[in-house]
Amino acid sequence: MSDVVDAVVIGSGPNGLVAANLLADAGWDVLVLEAADEPGGAVRTAELTEPGFRHDLFSAFYPLGAASPVIAGLGLERHGLRWRRAPEVLAHVLPDDRAVVLSRDVDRTAASVEEFGAGDGDAWRAEFALWQRVRGELIEALMRPFPPVRAGAGLLGALGAGEALRFARSFVQSVRAFGDERFSGEGASLLLAGNAMHTDLGPDQAAGAAFGWLLSMLGQDVGYPVPEGGAGVLTQALVRRLGGVVRCSRPVTRVVVAGGRALGVRDGSGGFVRARKAVLADVPAPALYLGLVGSEFLPPSLVSDLARFEWDDATIKVDWALDAPIPWTAPGARAAGTVHLGGDFNGLAFTSTEIACGRVPGTPFLIMGQMTTTDPTRSPAGTETAWAYTHVPRGESWSADRLRRRVDEIEALVERHAPGFRDLVRARVVHGPTDLEARNQSLRGGSTNSGTAAIHQQLVFRPVPGLGRADTPVDRLYLSSASAHPGGGVHGAAGANAARAALARNGLAGDAYRLLMRGLHRTLA
Repeated sequence: MSDVVDAVVIGSGPNGLVAANLLADAGWDVLVLEAADEPGGAVRTAELTEPGFRHDLFSAFYPLGAASPVIAGLGLERHGLRWRRAPEVLAHVLPDDRAVVLSRDVDRTAASVEEFGAGDGDAWRAEFALWQRVRGELIEALMRPFPPVRAGAGLLGALGAGEALRFARSFVQSVRAFGDERFSGEGASLLLAGNAMHTDLGPDQAAGAAFGWLLSMLGQDVGYPVPEGGAGVLTQALVRRLGGVVRCSRPVTRVVVAGGRALGVRDGSGGFVRARKAVLADVPAPALYLGLVGSEFLPPSLVSDLARFEWDDATIKVDWALDAPIPWTAPGARAAGTVHLGGDFNGLAFTSTEIACGRVPGTPFLIMGQMTTTDPTRSPAGTETAWAYTHVPRGESWSADRLRRRVDEIEALVERHAPGFRDLVRARVVHGPTDLEARNQSLRGGSTNSGTAAIHQQLVFRPVPGLGRADTPVDRLYLSSASAHPGGGVHGAAGANAARAALARNGLAGDAYRLLMRGLHRTLA
């Protein structure tokens, strides 16, 4: 089989589909090739347990998607996307059954954190006021290629030089240091720490404050929305907008390179797709460079850097079909779409340290989703579709029996805070690290963010020390996955950045762009 198109996109995750949509909008002839039997990557939904119970296979809540100017600019509501939100955004349940609640109503959040420390309500309002001042420019700065010159200038104008420096300092702090400077109790810091641990950053790691603050402020602002009907509806909207150019069950086995340029790809049946203008890869960086391209076409420095590429933690996930909503003892958790469970602040720090030491945590930190509470279409009336995931060290061997015992421990933890929970379980499905990878090849070893969120692999260091851009040393080949800046999350920015780079390379100043990128890559080699 042979095709000739302007651009071929490898992978139909959200970044790949966003890139394909933007190129198609520019008039390009685009083909998307997907190894799995359905599109979506980590944005998919299925009836895993019983008919009528719709489970998101991987990702579920999309605060970054709701705030993303990339996603907003596609007008996906015209293609079937509708956001739904739980009554409350998030609750963190402590071991003593107190709960701190994040609400879209800032006064409700402030009242909740105030219960943990006098003055913390006003301190939280101050953080949200700061967010409102910088929101637009900050989101633009985070989602554009690094360095974000225009957005950075906007931030500087909004804050002034001194406050901008203090703001930048706060972003490289640990959550503990950030919280100690601002709050007297642990409630607000727990919201930040739990949100930071959606990545692989614990409360004491540098730059954890950036992720914790960003997700907390997004939750305060836009909530943690979900697509009505399941995460897969977001994928369906992207595919509908794009048209019939997604080919599933057609894995790419090679990027064809000659003369320093990407010419197209080979698929699993030996077919060749010629790309006149660009190849965009929505796959992890090591899979692209060392698997699809090959080290013989790459600078030795890049190959060496890739040997030091660091993945994020492995993951275990369990999905439940429940006869009724989870009967939390803590009232604040009952209306929350997302629930954090498994420790106070120091408990989260211990969990993170155990994982860093290669040990499975004694008490798992759980990130849980109450999906029918958030979107009533997810299961029959009166029931609940729910899930939980927890991080574990990479490289551990998880037999079926060991996984079962770990999930029994997870259920026992939930039962302690929601007596009667186990009696509500009508069915469950468990995915260990290798199971997740089997369902989605990009989730290598059960990692969910295509590389660590640690500061040494962010910005100009993502995926390796370089430009923080989608361009690669191979002309007309672009990295459009979460391995590229700005990293994990369903926001489409990596795909949009790759599409813009491809368009710039093929624009009026395309040859100048190529020479500039070649010179920069040689300088960094």
